[in-house]
Amino acid sequence: MSAVGLVFDDVFRRHDTGPGHPERVARLEAIGEGLATSGLVDRLVRVAPTPSTDADLELVHDADYIRRVAVACADGAPYIDTPDSAICRQSEHVARLAAGAVVSAADRIAAGELRRAFCAVRPPGHHAERSVSMGFCLFNNIAVAARVLQRRHGFERILILDWDVHHGNGTQHTFEEDPGVLFVSLHADPRTLYPGTGFAHERGRGAGSGYTLNVPLEPGSDDDECRRVFEDPIIPAIIEYEPQVVLLSAGFDAHGSDPVGNLGFSDAAFDWMGTRLIELADRFAEGRILSVLEGGYDLGVLQRVVPAHLSKLVGQ
Repeated sequence: MSAVGLVFDDVFRRHDTGPGHPERVARLEAIGEGLATSGLVDRLVRVAPTPSTDADLELVHDADYIRRVAVACADGAPYIDTPDSAICRQSEHVARLAAGAVVSAADRIAAGELRRAFCAVRPPGHHAERSVSMGFCLFNNIAVAARVLQRRHGFERILILDWDVHHGNGTQHTFEEDPGVLFVSLHADPRTLYPGTGFAHERGRGAGSGYTLNVPLEPGSDDDECRRVFEDPIIPAIIEYEPQVVLLSAGFDAHGSDPVGNLGFSDAAFDWMGTRLIELADRFAEGRILSVLEGGYDLGVLQRVVPAHLSKLVGQ
């Protein structure tokens, strides 16, 4: 099946982070404007968001944490665990829908109904730890989907590539002892940017030793540096692993225009990385790619680069 799925729904606008917060509703509005003018929507299969079950969330998160998120939102708390993780009364339901939508897309890729999918969901997920919220994230959407692909569908070698400017600490910690997931993160030097993890020496633990690859970049690193580290060590590591399915934490805040990041990528860098990733997925994973929105806070970049990323996934 060559169909490409899209998760994009107004329900994700209901997660209200308040005035001045960078992870805001306007991000989805910018993506929607870009999609509307791209001509891509008619070529995509819409995947409706459905709430994630407790059973799926508990593949990654403690049951007590899941309940704590629900209580905090029901009580009208302004945030959970850290002021960065702003919430409203609807945030728990929306976060369940975000994780559930990514799982639904993963299920359909595993079943062969879709070849690829892009999930424009919020809140994002890759900073969420097993029992604590961090960095705007409530539930770790991509980690939950990876666990479902392992447990429900029997995938033995899953690649999670994270090119958000911030290290995906929650995702790394979920899988750092698991050789069934190769976690590769391309991000800003943790000495210079949140969350302060993702040093090159972090390579996994126990049975998972060697299955975590962190590639930190100095502030201001540009497209040339992006290509250099992608060609070595990232691509050789992926080739050696031979993943059966590719998951992408697609943050767009490594762009030089992003107000939160400190790298200097242009639109062309994301286009180039997307092309390389598709080549690898076609070679090893029968083309299977599940791409999930993480960061990216410049609205103009999101309006341009997300549709261009989807265009790559469609093959246009």
